[in-house]
Amino acid sequence: MAEEKSKRDCIGMNMKGGLTNNGFVQNEDILEKDLDPGSAANSPQYSVCILGPEEPGWRDIQPYAGMPKEVLFHFSGQARYRLPREILFWLTVASVLVLTGATIAIIAISPKCLDWWQEGPMYQIYPRSFKDSNEDGNGDLKGIQDKLDYITTLNTKTVWITSFYKSSLKDFRHGVENFREIDPIFGTMKDFENLVAAIHDKGLKLIIDFIPNHTSDKHDWFQLSRNRTGKYTDYYIWQNCLHENGTIIPPNNWLSVYGNSSWHLDEVRKQCYFHQFTKEQPDLNFRNPDVQEEIKEIIQFWLAKGVDGFSFESVKFLLEAKHLRDEAQVNATQILGTVTNYSQLYHDFTTTQVGMHDIVRSFRQMMDQHSSEPGRYRFMGTEAYGDTIDRTMMYYGLPFIQEADFPFNDFLARLDTPSGNGVFQAITSWMEHMPEGKWPNWMIGGPDRARLTSRLGKEYVNIMNMLLFTLPGTPITYYGEEIGMGNILATNLNESYNVDTLLSKSPMQWDNSSNAGFSEGSQTWLPTSADYHTVNVDVQETQSTSALKLYQELSLLRVNELLLSRGWFCYLRADNHSVVYTRELDGIDRILLVVLNFGASSQLNVKEMISNIPSRARIRLSTNSANKGSEVNTHAINLDAGEGLLLEYDTKELLHHQTEFRGRCFVSSRACYSSILNVLHSLC
Repeated sequence: MAEEKSKRDCIGMNMKGGLTNNGFVQNEDILEKDLDPGSAANSPQYSVCILGPEEPGWRDIQPYAGMPKEVLFHFSGQARYRLPREILFWLTVASVLVLTGATIAIIAISPKCLDWWQEGPMYQIYPRSFKDSNEDGNGDLKGIQDKLDYITTLNTKTVWITSFYKSSLKDFRHGVENFREIDPIFGTMKDFENLVAAIHDKGLKLIIDFIPNHTSDKHDWFQLSRNRTGKYTDYYIWQNCLHENGTIIPPNNWLSVYGNSSWHLDEVRKQCYFHQFTKEQPDLNFRNPDVQEEIKEIIQFWLAKGVDGFSFESVKFLLEAKHLRDEAQVNATQILGTVTNYSQLYHDFTTTQVGMHDIVRSFRQMMDQHSSEPGRYRFMGTEAYGDTIDRTMMYYGLPFIQEADFPFNDFLARLDTPSGNGVFQAITSWMEHMPEGKWPNWMIGGPDRARLTSRLGKEYVNIMNMLLFTLPGTPITYYGEEIGMGNILATNLNESYNVDTLLSKSPMQWDNSSNAGFSEGSQTWLPTSADYHTVNVDVQETQSTSALKLYQELSLLRVNELLLSRGWFCYLRADNHSVVYTRELDGIDRILLVVLNFGASSQLNVKEMISNIPSRARIRLSTNSANKGSEVNTHAINLDAGEGLLLEYDTKELLHHQTEFRGRCFVSSRACYSSILNVLHSLC
């Protein structure tokens, strides 16, 4: 019996009250019997015996569902079951490793994705002139919200709103009385919050102006400072003034941007305070750590409101030299008392002082603290108009210390006459000085510049917009430039502004109704332009040949065309009449050729510039809509004055690989395109 037991194990089962089969047991015959449930004799006894591995019975058994573990272990050890299982296991391990390695490799070779402030145009709005919602003749925040659908038709990614803080009317609302309040002329804080939500619902981003250098003399800080109250005593720059024969002698010869001394005597404190701009705008003392903390708290306040970024204005004025020495005269022989104009001094002690960039970087650090959430990067731009190109480039930061995402570039907005050489100089001066890997930007107008139409002429609106959208970097449009608005011609403006820059702030021209559709009120804060009956959004939306239609086509192409958003820029030619350049990208066997004519009618032979160019090139877009879709002879391209062509041709010989063009080609973020995988990579 012991030997018999060693060869088999049997499991006895007593079936009471019925039979249960939880699987398909091989060779099981169950006879139907009329059993008496109460009879022990009628309770059949069954035994399932597990055969030993060497018993002949194993050869007659096949795997079955519900088999005991002893049977399962027997079959699982057989080669025909073990080998496939092991093969599948190692294939799974290898697949996971390959996928992990491929993911790491793709991440490693992928270029950095464009951020929201790089992907599409910015649209700059002067809020008092955009749309009036309450019939008081002043544009407001609700008016901007009402026109968001129009802004989206421009393929804009970012709305940029200039200053709307509570302030006096001095200097275009730059004399802020309270940085945490909306000026009532624009609405309420609730209106602003609704506008932010509406902008984000449209998939857009919002940046706003911020002027940290100075406040209004009505600001609470200044009132406390002039009375020497606590920590506010040194919130501004105070110095003793001399009194001689009833005349106030300032501490030095420093001048205001608007002329005359930058020192003004305060009758309450009996000291002079420093102001880089008007006397109603005293400069903050940024050498006081408490002032820096106050400004950072204000930045946090607006970031918490949902703002996506800032344009920091007048940052070069943040610090002044502590020694207070006189600044040198441009004309050393000029009589001292006659030096009253800002341009008559070298401003070595009142702009771009040591430590100023440290303050700007601290703003960047504050922005970074609010950029950790995916998709919520906070943009930072700086305004330093009038600086030299070298000083302007410093706002990009250092190789390992980021500062501004970019300083705003107004070089094209400074052009006063149409000239190919002038355009070429504006482009190349920026591209040649920009630090490697940084991102350019371009604007052709702004609140403090005469409008494009008034500077260059209405025939150059389309060609300048074509230039704007085919250059590498972020295009920035000042409201109304998309339809070719010009300066107003008004003499009695009844406003305490610099009239020269006020003329470019006229109400937006929406339609040909009263007040150009800007306001339903009886009058507007500035008069509308006389040409609003024909130059307005409503008219141009229905005209296939309008400036607005071309603008929309260009902006859409800029968003969807890799050659324009990520490609190389190579300039070929510039003279007094024309500018010619290309856009190209490794992996794409075609080139976009941009030909712009700023002079009289002329004929260009592009074959002389690019030896391997085909004899025919397709017209992708033209300032003359009749030419769209046709072809030109590259040996003889005829251009009228103010005409621009965006051409396209196929080639495998990209210019930036050719020795003769290498010094004339630029790219901000190197990338290549794989047509097989339909992805960008950096293995160029």
